Amino acid sequence: MSRVFAPGCALMLYKPRLAEKLGAHLSQSGGGTEPSLVCCRHFPPFPGGTEIVNVCPGCDRRYRENYPACATVSLWEVLAREDGFPLPDYGGQVMTILDACPTRERPGVHDALRALIARMNITLTEPRLTRERSVCCGDSFWGELPEVQVVRQMERRAAQMPREDVIVYCVSCVQAMAIGGRRPRYMVDLVFGEATIPRKAGLAPWHAELDAYIESHSWEGGPTA
Repeated sequence: MSRVFAPGCALMLYKPRLAEKLGAHLSQSGGGTEPSLVCCRHFPPFPGGTEIVNVCPGCDRRYRENYPACATVSLWEVLAREDGFPLPDYGGQVMTILDACPTRERPGVHDALRALIARMNITLTEPRLTRERSVCCGDSFWGELPEVQVVRQMERRAAQMPREDVIVYCVSCVQAMAIGGRRPRYMVDLVFGEATIPRKAGLAPWHAELDAYIESHSWEGGPTA
């Protein structure tokens, strides 16, 4: 079975060098892992039997819906199963977590993330709405509601977090928690010991940049979801 690594458009815009590091690790540990930069919205031409390692929760959901002949697995599940990835020690720092809404029915992803968090010596305080009961950070309302209302949704969700430091594993959740006044700790940054840096521009510039990247990373003749 062939294996590809799909880092997702948002991570490639945010910190492409970390996506490259993750791809290199997967290639070394799993053998023959090829990168795929075609956006999941453009239906990358994966043959049946391909294992797709994803980072983005939205990509995870689309691959599961659109590729029944392929195996889709979260990067966090892969890393949680192995011992070869060097994780930093956060000395018992207390944080909370925002589970991305596309993973509500993915307990394996929730468990893998928490296993890695524990191995990084982070003390986790769970919010009331967590795992399968988690609700959207607010970003999914973009394009459906005026920006001011989307911001209110983000502020409302951030206020539900019991700690200032909020672990997230979706780049849009990074923006949402920052807008809501919390300190986002993006999981990709955490495993590499790096600070999370939210975009200073507003939601409109971020989504315009993301849409442009998505459009430019298609394959010729491919449909768009």
